[in-house]
Amino acid sequence: MRAFVIDRYKGDLHEADLAEPAVGEHDVLVRVAAAGVNQLDEKVRTGEFRQILPYRFPLALGHDVSGTVIRVGSKVDGFAPGDLVYARPRDGRIGTFAEAIAIDETDVSLAPSSISAVEAASLPLVALTAWQSLVERGNVQPGQKVLIHGGNGGVGTIAIQLAKHLGAHVATTVSAANADFVRELGADEVIDYETQDFADVVHGYDLVLDSLGGENLEKSLRVLTPGGKAIGIAGPPDPAFARTAGLNPLLRLAIAGVSRRIRNQARKLGVSYEFLFMRASGDQLRRIAALIDQGVVRPVVGHVRGFADTPQVLAGLPSSRIRGKAVISIADVPAAPDSITETRSERVSS
Repeated sequence: MRAFVIDRYKGDLHEADLAEPAVGEHDVLVRVAAAGVNQLDEKVRTGEFRQILPYRFPLALGHDVSGTVIRVGSKVDGFAPGDLVYARPRDGRIGTFAEAIAIDETDVSLAPSSISAVEAASLPLVALTAWQSLVERGNVQPGQKVLIHGGNGGVGTIAIQLAKHLGAHVATTVSAANADFVRELGADEVIDYETQDFADVVHGYDLVLDSLGGENLEKSLRVLTPGGKAIGIAGPPDPAFARTAGLNPLLRLAIAGVSRRIRNQARKLGVSYEFLFMRASGDQLRRIAALIDQGVVRPVVGHVRGFADTPQVLAGLPSSRIRGKAVISIADVPAAPDSITETRSERVSS
């Protein structure tokens, strides 16, 4: 099958012919219709996570997928051939820049019925990041104040809508050109990062979702109310993450040192800092699909290219200013077998 792979860290992403994935007893084999492109793909390519996510080569990249189930493992009872699904395959089993991928069934959900395959492929990683930040970690409640940095990006566009659904007052940082766009998504307060310092504008916030790290994260601590929380998805990793990831003692010590400064700053201010490295979850994707189909959250796709353009899309991502996500359209989703309901077979045409 066709796939886009790297042969070494920092190597070029290039097309290769790989064997069709083996299907384990708990796996579903998905014919890929579309794949989202994420900053995480570039970070894996450059080896930024090689100490905590060691991969073998050749490695097919890609963390988001939508497509059709074409085979299931012997112990799978929640999916059948013809189902239209979407997923963020777990770490260690990525590879959605390919014509097919085998995914553990617990990472998979039926795709939202009201959107296209391309839109569905834009969602898993960023929607799970938003869910785990705001619902799991943040426990956002009605009336609370949430600051979301980079509101026009992949995570930001979904997080604004989800936070608003949870009843929060939502502020976000974007350029002036994107101000009206994020207001349409539900932002109550918009800070132009090109002309304003958000730390001078907002105060007393309960939660900050930071996607930049560094000085931006340090300033974010200062806009929190006592007891508030900053959740960082760009780092630095914290000791809790190292424990959950099961890293060796030496790596745990190194991670504790890297994050000590920001954790100490948070402690002095009476707030907290947590690093989030999102995890795969088919159950959470099912909840997100329900919100999509209810019209509560809508995907934002800013750029769609063909399969052959995958390397160019990934290479251009760091400098891209698109709204929402870039998506690779790999193939049309075939019609479902006669045994599958008409509703499922028509999902991608809605």
